[in-house]
This record gives sequence, C-alpha cells and structure tokens, in this order.
Amino acid sequence: MKKYLIYLMMAAAIVTFGACSPEDENEPQTPDIENPEKPDDGGEDVPDDPNNPENPDDPDQPGDNPDTPDSDSKILVAYFSWGGTTQRMAQEIVRQTGADLFRIEPVVPYPTEYTPCTEVALEEKNNDARPAIAATVENWEDYDTVFIGCPVWWWTTPMIICTFAESYDFEGKTVVPFCTYASTYRDETLARIVELTPDAAHLTGEGLTSGRINEQNISSWLREIGLIE
Repeated sequence: MKKYLIYLMMAAAIVTFGACSPEDENEPQTPDIENPEKPDDGGEDVPDDPNNPENPDDPDQPGDNPDTPDSDSKILVAYFSWGGTTQRMAQEIVRQTGADLFRIEPVVPYPTEYTPCTEVALEEKNNDARPAIAATVENWEDYDTVFIGCPVWWWTTPMIICTFAESYDFEGKTVVPFCTYASTYRDETLARIVELTPDAAHLTGEGLTSGRINEQNISSWLREIGLIE
C-alpha cells in the first residue's frame, strides 16, 4: 500500500511541475525589426540576433532612383528601409509596375547598429514621435496610386511612416500598404498604414519575410489587386 502511495505522490509532483512551466505564448517577444543586411543579398533575415549584423543601407548609395521620381508614372512607391529588406521589396514592385520610387529617409539617421536602433525606435514609439523626413515627394498631385512600405518595428510601423502619412493629402488617391517582417505582426502593420491614410481608397496589402521577396510572390499579389496583367 505504501508503495502505491509513493507512486501516486510522484505522479502528482510531475503534473504540478509541468503546470508551472512557462508557456511559449507567455514569453516576452523580441520586436520584429528589419535586420541589417546588404540591400541585394537576398538572404534570410535573422532579426532577433543583434550580435550578428551585416552592413546596413548606405545612405549615399541606397539603390536605384531612391528619392526623385523621373517618369510619367501615376504610381508611386514610397518606402522606409533601415537594413535593406524593404528596399528590395520596393524595388521589385517598381520593376513590375513601372512606378516611381521615393525613399523615406529621416533627417536624423537611425543608428547603424542593431541594438541602438531598436532602442531609438522604441523611444519614438513610446513618445508618439514624428521623425522629420529629409525630402519631399515632387508632383504629389500627379499620382493616383501610392504604395507605402516599411519593416515591422515594435509590432507596428516605424513612427516615420506616421510622419509621411500626415505630410500629404491622400484624398482621391489609392493606397497600397506593404511591409517586411521576421515572424509576426504583418497584418497589424498593414492595417496601421490603412489607418494612417483614412482619406484614401485602399487595395489589399502584402507583407513578406526576406526570403519570400521574389518576382513570383510579388507578381501574384500585384495581379490579384489588378495593378499588372
């Protein structure tokens, strides 16, 4: 009898220990923030590892046509990119649609190292900041459709996207949100861009991880929303 009682007590102890173990869903999450990477390397992001950064965007060499639209397109792709991932997505959208490209750059650049950048981004979010943008869109009134893209920072858009959205009149325009993310908060970020542009019409947005930014995935999305054939 005593033997069975001991077994019963051991089983109860095991169940109690398991019930006290932390569940994954209760663990604090590291924010999804665009990991530094070379703009065209096409590799997977490792956004939760601040100890393994690669080269961030070079502000002096940000890619094709970063600031000034130079065609007669009625479509504009406006994007903010810190590490290069969102830039790659924006450039592929431009390649397929023939849109003009506008890079949203802060007057005061973000830190180039991962951890200091996350700290600045969180401070801006907590303070509901509106970081100043270095340039303005020329001939804004000429565009009918405006893509707005960014990485997911602290579960939402970087605050500089709020600055951009509040700087222009979106009445009569169609906004298409897009974002890049590591693992979560894709839909919340797309919804935030819609929320920031209430006077515009909206098409279904798209969010992609770094490894899924390619011609096929973007063309499928653009066909679905009727912007390419």
